[in-house]
Amino acid sequence: MQDAPSASAAGGIPDPLQVFIDPESVVALTIALGLGLLIGLQRERTADRLGGIRTYPLIAIFGALTARISELHDTYWIMAAGLLCMTVLIVIGNLERLRGEQESSGITTEVSALLMYLLGAFLVLGEKSVAVAVGGTVAVLLHLKPSMHKFAQRLPEQDLRAIMQFALISLIILPVLPNRTFGPYDVLNPFKIWLLVVLIVGIGLGGYGAYKLVGARAGTLLSGLIGGLISSTATTVSYARRARVERSVAGIAALVILIASTSMFIRMFVEISVVAPRILPQLLPPLITLLLVSALTCAIGYRFFEHRRNEMPEQSNPAELMPALVFAALYAVILVAIAAAREYFGNRGIYVVALISGFTDVDAITLSTANLAGNGVLPPPTAWRAMVIATLANMLFKAGVAGVLGGRTLLRHLAILFAVPLVAGIAVVAFWPDQ
Repeated sequence: MQDAPSASAAGGIPDPLQVFIDPESVVALTIALGLGLLIGLQRERTADRLGGIRTYPLIAIFGALTARISELHDTYWIMAAGLLCMTVLIVIGNLERLRGEQESSGITTEVSALLMYLLGAFLVLGEKSVAVAVGGTVAVLLHLKPSMHKFAQRLPEQDLRAIMQFALISLIILPVLPNRTFGPYDVLNPFKIWLLVVLIVGIGLGGYGAYKLVGARAGTLLSGLIGGLISSTATTVSYARRARVERSVAGIAALVILIASTSMFIRMFVEISVVAPRILPQLLPPLITLLLVSALTCAIGYRFFEHRRNEMPEQSNPAELMPALVFAALYAVILVAIAAAREYFGNRGIYVVALISGFTDVDAITLSTANLAGNGVLPPPTAWRAMVIATLANMLFKAGVAGVLGGRTLLRHLAILFAVPLVAGIAVVAFWPDQ
C-alpha cells in the first residue's frame, strides 16, 4: 500500500505558511495604515478625542489582521472577539472623561498590546515578511510620537484642507464611478477619466508639498520647477503681476515662467509612463530633445537674469474640487473631439484639436493621445506631435497672458527666451522622422 500523499501534494489543506504568499495582504494592510493615518490626522486636531494620529493606524492594522486571520481559518468569531476587545478598550479609555476627571491619555498602549498578539499569530499563519514589515511600522509609529503630534498640531488649515480634498477626489468619488464607456463614439469612461484627474491633482499636490518644504525662500530655479508642477499657468499669472508692480524683476519673472513651462515636460513624462508605459520609448526621443533645448535656454537665461534674491509667491491649494471637475470636463471634450477629428479628417485633424486645447491645458491632450496610442488607436508619431503642438500653443498663450498682465518689458524678455524652444518645437514637428 502506497503512502498517502501529503496534504499539499494531494491538493488538500495547504501549508499555513504558504497560504498568504500573495500581494493581497500587503495591499490590505497598506490601505488600512493609510486610512488610519488619514482619520488619525483629522482627530489629532480635535480637543475631544479618544485617539490620534498614532492610535487610529494601530486600530486599522489591528482590524485588518483580525479579518485576515479569520478569513484564513474560515471562521469569523475572531473578528467578533476583536470588536469586543476594541469596545472594552474604548470604554476604558473614556472612563476618566465619563467621570468628569482628567482627559484620557488614549489607548495606544492597549491597542499596541493587542496588535502584537495578532502579529505573533500572523507570523505563524501568514507571510513572515509581511508581519515583520507591519511590526517595524508599528515600532516607528510608537517611536515618532512627539514628531507626529507636533506635525498634526502645526499643520495649517489650508494644508489639512488640501489633504482632505484629495481624499474626497481619490477615495470617495473615484470608487463609485462606473468603469464602462458612454457617450458619442463610445470613448467616455467616467472611472478612467476621474482616475486621470486623481493623477493630475496628485502631481500638483506633490509640487505643493515641495513648496511647503522650501517656502518663499525658493530661488529662481525651484520657483519655476515647483510652480510648473503645481500649475504653470498660475505661476505665469503670479509672476506677471509681480513684474508689473516691480519692473526690475521682469527678467527674473520671464525666466521663472520659462522654467515652469519647461517643467511641463516632466509632468508629461509622468503622465505617459502611467497611461502608456509600453510605448514610452517611442514617445520620449522628440520630447526629451525639446526638454534639453528648453533646459539649455533656461541655463543661458539664468546667467543673465539671476542677480538678485527671488521669493516664490504664495501658492494655492491644487486639490480644489472645482478645478478637478473642470479638468474632467475638458478631458472628456478632448476625447470626443479627437474621435470626431479622426473620423472626419483623419489623424491630421487631431493636430487642430491639440492646437486649440493647448491654449488652456496640456495635460488633457497628453493623457488622451498617449492613452489612444497605448491602445493602438493612434500611431505614436501622431501622439507625440499632438503633445508638442499643444505645448507650443500653451507657451504662446502664457506669453500673451504675461504680456497683458506684466507689460511690454516682461513680454520682450519672454519673446527672447521663448524664441528658441518655439523654433525647436516647430522644427521637431516638421522634420522629425516617424520611425
